[in-house]
Amino acid sequence: EVQLVESGGGLVQPGGSLRLSCVASGFPFSSYGMRWYRQAPGKERELVARIGSAGDSTIYADSVKGRFTISRDNAKNTMYLQMSSLKPEDTAVYYCNRGGSYWGQGTQVTVSS
Repeated sequence: EVQLVESGGGLVQPGGSLRLSCVASGFPFSSYGMRWYRQAPGKERELVARIGSAGDSTIYADSVKGRFTISRDNAKNTMYLQMSSLKPEDTAVYYCNRGGSYWGQGTQVTVSS
């Protein structure tokens, strides 16, 4: 059974940082590209970043370029999202995705003073 478990969300002030983690199980993690999405209240879910299976290719949404860094540790079956210079508009539930219909439960990130 494919499982994706996110953690690391929380409340942070504007300009602060957080690191999200996604621990994967039930499939050969190192064989799959992975993605972070987010969904803000009243908005559609949007792609934040994507990373290739070996971690050597990454793509970012324009809104997070230069502020967020996606990475992975295939030995730990874990993907990360390092978020810096956070803005109130980054407030959302963040989800990891393997592709297709495989989603984690999400972790809430709230950026507020």
